[in-house]
Amino acid sequence: MTEQQPARDDRRQIDTPDFSMVIASAVHDMKNSLGMLLSTLEDLREEQRGALDENPRFNTLQYEAERVHSDLVQLLGIYRLGEHTLSAHSDEHYVAEFLQEQLARHEQLLAGYGVSYEINADEDTVGFFDDELISGVIASTLNNAIRYTRSRLQLNAREVDGWMVLSIEDDGNGYPPHMRDAGDALLRAPDFSTGSTSLGLYFAAAIAHLHQNNGKHGTIRLQNGGSLGGGVFEIWLP
Repeated sequence: MTEQQPARDDRRQIDTPDFSMVIASAVHDMKNSLGMLLSTLEDLREEQRGALDENPRFNTLQYEAERVHSDLVQLLGIYRLGEHTLSAHSDEHYVAEFLQEQLARHEQLLAGYGVSYEINADEDTVGFFDDELISGVIASTLNNAIRYTRSRLQLNAREVDGWMVLSIEDDGNGYPPHMRDAGDALLRAPDFSTGSTSLGLYFAAAIAHLHQNNGKHGTIRLQNGGSLGGGVFEIWLP
């Protein structure tokens, strides 16, 4: 009589992936998809010029898509900060041209909301910074300014004692005191337990800090007033 052999267990151990890497990969895919969506919305607005410019639902759709896209860019940047794989690769840029490029990305949305804008920067002014990283900061700040401004935005660039200062001003109600007084606390990791993470400001402060020269690190400053009487966001780059 043949002895019965025990059934073989063919179940194999499945490796558990690094969840943070899975999330980062998913966020990257979503960011790219939203980028395509935003491009399509811009094309649609151009094709339907006049019909959609003042459509509040279309403006909201484009604004919210832009805001989520910026959030995803920030999340990817913060992930790379945590992995110590994010660094600033500075190059020479004509600042006025750079600021115009940032506004061009939001031009249709600004027109849809009836927000006027201007750039105050000398055409010959040159700055040294990582344009991709600073573009992410400017895009996020512009989205925030569009939300809180009444009707005007202003982008400025000036040199102060060896620093290149880029600023975005609006004519809204300005920043609340707890944000203006945060200072170095902006570089602390966001506290998700409070429900108020200030993720955008943390991202901006971290990106500014990555820019360094002669022992100086970049920083951001928030204040109220300026030439438009509302909020003033400044990024100081050494």
